[in-house]
Amino acid sequence: MFVYKNILVAIDCSEVDTIILNHVSQLAHKLEATVHLLHVVHSHTLDQDRYLREQSLTILEGYHKKLQENGIDAHVVIRSGEPEIEILNAIDEHQYDLLAMATHGHRLPGRIMFGSVSRTLREKITIPLLLIKPVQ
Repeated sequence: MFVYKNILVAIDCSEVDTIILNHVSQLAHKLEATVHLLHVVHSHTLDQDRYLREQSLTILEGYHKKLQENGIDAHVVIRSGEPEIEILNAIDEHQYDLLAMATHGHRLPGRIMFGSVSRTLREKITIPLLLIKPVQ
């Protein structure tokens, strides 16, 4: 049986964050695991990067505080670049046991237009991947 002690959670600062955090919180609490909240800033200019980094930090600090109030050890990680590449880099650089993330449940046109970080990660990831689809 796998024991997850360091759970990396990909956060995209959208409405689906709450869904994945609810699942991961319960899992982390039962396993006494540490949760690492990762957001990848995807920007095209330095000004945009600074702005998005500041906005995401505010959101992540709120999630961090809530996790800690529930007795869960949590850390915030912010990176810049292409989300799927930076998530894979983070996994390669640290000892994470599990990657958890929510899907947006795009239908075929959305997948074609927007691409899919989760699809790329499913093909390249080296640790277990927990995907939570929001109930619609």
